[in-house]
Amino acid sequence: MPAALRVQARSCRALGSDFMGRLLVLLADNWPCDGKITDLCEGWPDELGPNAASLPLRLAGGLHALVLTSADDALGAAYPPNDVPDQVLLDAVLAAMRRHERFLLDWMQSAPQTNEVRRSAVIIAAAHWVSGKHPLPLMTSELGASAGLNLMWDHYALEVTEGRLGPADPALVLTPDWKGDLPAATNIAVTDRAGVDLNPLDVKDPKQVTRLLAYLWPDQPHRAELTRAAIGVQSETVTRGDAIDWLDDRLAAQTEGHLHLIYHTVAWQYFPAEAQARGRAMIEAAGAVATETKPLAWLWMESDGDAQGRGGALLSLRLWPGDKQITLGRADFHGRWIDWNPIET
Repeated sequence: MPAALRVQARSCRALGSDFMGRLLVLLADNWPCDGKITDLCEGWPDELGPNAASLPLRLAGGLHALVLTSADDALGAAYPPNDVPDQVLLDAVLAAMRRHERFLLDWMQSAPQTNEVRRSAVIIAAAHWVSGKHPLPLMTSELGASAGLNLMWDHYALEVTEGRLGPADPALVLTPDWKGDLPAATNIAVTDRAGVDLNPLDVKDPKQVTRLLAYLWPDQPHRAELTRAAIGVQSETVTRGDAIDWLDDRLAAQTEGHLHLIYHTVAWQYFPAEAQARGRAMIEAAGAVATETKPLAWLWMESDGDAQGRGGALLSLRLWPGDKQITLGRADFHGRWIDWNPIET
């Protein structure tokens, strides 16, 4: 567990959260803690870190939930926007872990749930780029949709120095650091949108909203502001189920005169290898019969291992008919920056 905590601390710092880095290092330096939470972590059957069970994030998310619900005043007093010495923070955290052991044990049984709405900046840009090639109404299908906040991307605006894309009266405005030419604005009309997730969150349920907000880091209140704004316009129900089984039905439902945009943002990597292979074959088969009046696009925002040290996630697109393969650029995993440079390969 100490090793997993330190790995996650580095990742959080790289994504702009000094508080999370500090919290997780303090826990690593003082592990094992007393009680059943230590027993749960040390007895976990699989890898504990961010590429698997993410137990450090589960524990941190549970602690943040206690703060958000005002369940522990002493812990809340040690959390942002308050700034306290390390020992005060550590004492408050360890005391909260003892007082709320049962709650935290239950909380940690489920994997982290995040729905980073700033990733919609990538979807907005890609949708306008694709619509420039195929100016048709859109059918959209999101794999790994969580609470469905990124299903509503066409209700948001992307605004950067190079220009603006999106509605005149958006629910929220995304302002990533942008490098490259902004795609030309097109008339976006989403006539059919849907998403799937193994464990979707219902934004109409206050407890599930708390779970969503708890995984937004305490020293990044702007993320919570954007999430709450997105919740305000989320009107779709995310289907609970296997993404690839669900996608089979969505591919069959595409109608003439519509562009079907399939997309996922930092989700594909969590699908089993067999599901990935089946999904890829399914999409390619649908692409093979796509036409100019019934085109198909498959958008990725996913980790590619980043062997060249460029950072962030790869943005890639496959577009049918013709199976055009386009590298769109790269983006920060939380959508803080986008390097946009479409290249057909």
